Amino acid sequence: MKKLILTAAIAVFGLSSAQSGFSLGAHVGLPVGDASDSYSFTAGVDGSYRWPVSADFNVGLATGYSAWFGKTIDASVMGMSYSYKVKTLNMVPIAASAQYLFTPEFSLGLDLGYGLLFADGESDGGFYFQPKAAYHFGTSQVNLGYSGVSKNGFTFSAINLGYAYTFGK
Repeated sequence: MKKLILTAAIAVFGLSSAQSGFSLGAHVGLPVGDASDSYSFTAGVDGSYRWPVSADFNVGLATGYSAWFGKTIDASVMGMSYSYKVKTLNMVPIAASAQYLFTPEFSLGLDLGYGLLFADGESDGGFYFQPKAAYHFGTSQVNLGYSGVSKNGFTFSAINLGYAYTFGK
C-alpha cells in the first residue's frame, strides 16, 4: 500500500511539473495569397510544449489541426455555367517551436516544420511555418499569426487570430 501511495504521489508530481510548458488553444483565420482563391476561412486547434532555455526564451514542439473550408467556385466555359465546391483541406503541422518574451505581456514566436495536408483520401505536405505575436495575461494569451504550408511554389497560408491557455504556469 505504501508503494502504491508513493507511486501515485510521484506520478501526480511528475504530471503537474510536466504540464508547466503545455499550451492548448484554438484559432480562426482568413486565407491569403494562393489559398484565398479556393478557401473562405480556417479554424483549428493548437497544442505546444515548450521548455525554458532562459528566463525569456522557450523552445519545444508544436502540433494541431486546421480545417481550410472550401469556396463554391462558379465558372463559365463556352457559354455554359458550372459550379464547383472546393473540398475542405485538413492540415496537421509537426513543428519545432520557439518563443521569446520581450516583456511578461508580449512575445514573438516561430514554429517551423512539416505540414501534412489531406482531403478525401489524398494526402500531401510541405514546409510548415508560423510566425506569431502574442499578448499574455496570466495563464492565457491572445495571438496574431501568419501560418502556411509551402510546396513547389504554391503556398496555403492564412492570417490567424488565436487564444491559448498554458497549464501549470
